[in-house]
Order: sequence, then C-alpha cells, then structure tokens
Amino acid sequence: MRRRQLLHVAAFPIVGTSLAATRLPTVRLVTPYGAILIEIETSRAPLSAGAFLACVNTGAYGGGSFTRIVRPDNDHGYPIISVVQGAAKPVIKAPPVAHEPTSLTGLKHLDGTISLPRDAVGTATGAEFFICIGDQPALDFGAKRNPDGQGFAAFGQVSAGMEIVRRIWGLGAAASSPDPYTAGQLLNPPFPILAAKSVS
Repeated sequence: MRRRQLLHVAAFPIVGTSLAATRLPTVRLVTPYGAILIEIETSRAPLSAGAFLACVNTGAYGGGSFTRIVRPDNDHGYPIISVVQGAAKPVIKAPPVAHEPTSLTGLKHLDGTISLPRDAVGTATGAEFFICIGDQPALDFGAKRNPDGQGFAAFGQVSAGMEIVRRIWGLGAAASSPDPYTAGQLLNPPFPILAAKSVS
C-alpha cells in the first residue's frame, strides 16, 4: 500500500495463571452495519498497537471513517492487494511511529489482519489503519508491494465482524482522486465509524 499467528499456548496452564491473563486487548469499532471486534497484539507489535490504541482511547476514531477500498478492479499498485482503509477524524495529527516489520513481530498479513499504512519507513501513525481482505503476503517484510521491501506493520486481527468489513469493501468508490494512484478507490462519502472503544 502507498501513503501514508498467535502465541503458542502450552497444553497445561502455568500454576497461578488464568486464561484471562492471556486474552488480547480488544477494540470495538461501531459502524452503521454493526460492530467489528479487533484483537490487538500489544506484546508482539507494541509500538504500532500502542499508537492505534492511543488514538482509540482519546476518542480520535469516534467520528472517523472508512475512506478507501483497494480491490483487483481498482488497484494501481503491484502485486495486487485487497484491503479496506480507515482513518481517525481528519483533524487528528498523530505522531509517527517507528516501523515494526513482520520479520520482527512474527505477524503476517492474513485475512482480517489490521495494519498501518505508510509511505517511507517511520511515517505511519496510529490515526490510519487498513484491514486485509484475504491473505495478503505482498504486504509482509521482503515482499514488493512497497519497493523498499520492508512491508507494513501488522498489529492485530479481526476476531468478529469480518462480514461487515467485507460489506464495506464491496461499496462503490469515487472515480476521481487528487492522486492518480488512488483513483477509483476513495469512498464517496466516507463510510462512518460511529464509535471506537477498548472493551478488554
């Protein structure tokens, strides 16, 4: 994209721990189609996850929107990908976050993975995200969707509501864009995020 597996759990729990202790933080995005739940990998991708959660917890995503859809029929990059991109409120100016490649985190861009869009390495912020539709290995470290080969910073996974993500991905997009790279990809109007909240 341009512009900006789960940890192995031992068969026997350690004495004194509970299953609740292994639960990942979860964010609920509320849309007109229903709620999307996203598990956030704060241990494996702490910088990316922390930047996103900071925007969620300060209310930046309540009133945000899904802004862009990329599909084989409108993609201008290579390799072809399928994602839906969202953003916090337009007035939000979040600080950049250091890049966490998938080679470092061990995460992959699978169906439902949430990740940070970027231009150059280190330009991503927690105020934008994208969700993969289907497995997207072109977005991992070493692949060529971004010419620098560093891939994108995956930091979580949709745990419920993927049917809603796919429905948004299927919406019609505007034919025009100020950037030829995103022509035919920008939702008009953007699809609203009514609320976003950490729920665990």
